[in-house]
Amino acid sequence: MELKLNDDRGKAAGSVEVSDEAFGVPFREALIHQVVTAYLAGGRAGTKAQKTRSEVSGGGKKPWRQKGTGRARSGTIRSPLWRSGGRAFAAKPRDHGQKVNRKMFRGAMRSIVSELARQERLAVVESFTLETPKTKDLMARLQTIGLDRRLLIVVDEVTENLALAAGNLSGIELAEAATVDPVGLVSAEQVLITVPAIRRIEEWLS
Repeated sequence: MELKLNDDRGKAAGSVEVSDEAFGVPFREALIHQVVTAYLAGGRAGTKAQKTRSEVSGGGKKPWRQKGTGRARSGTIRSPLWRSGGRAFAAKPRDHGQKVNRKMFRGAMRSIVSELARQERLAVVESFTLETPKTKDLMARLQTIGLDRRLLIVVDEVTENLALAAGNLSGIELAEAATVDPVGLVSAEQVLITVPAIRRIEEWLS
């Protein structure tokens, strides 16, 4: 199949031939949902921690004798029933990761990029570089192309000038073709991608 190629002004400048195996597969919502959910779960810190009654300091002495006080019997002031006591079912650090094999991940990525191509949300350019690390230069370049919404820029390699120029912009993300993730692709309204990045993704997904 072919993708429309744009010039620096956002106008048509020919087309790029891509593999149907990578950019022409059906939309598989269930698979994409599973992979995106697993990717987000893998990013969770999972560092929440609370103390049980055995980990809370103090409470070595019985508060009062077992009988004769008229009060309920108690063995420690660190019981979960007491203020400043331990938690009955204390949260512990854990891994929230979900297993997704390589075949499923690549299948979801094929489906995502294919749907982006079908919806014409892929803006393909020959290259995308900046001579200066200035945000205003990047914004002027994007406005010339006609991209001003929530945008993901995918390049073969992120240069220092491009990283510095896009660092202060909300709604604009940068990604290299080798490390692009499904969440970034799904959440972007438009994806600006260079031809070398397409070739890298095509080689990986084919």
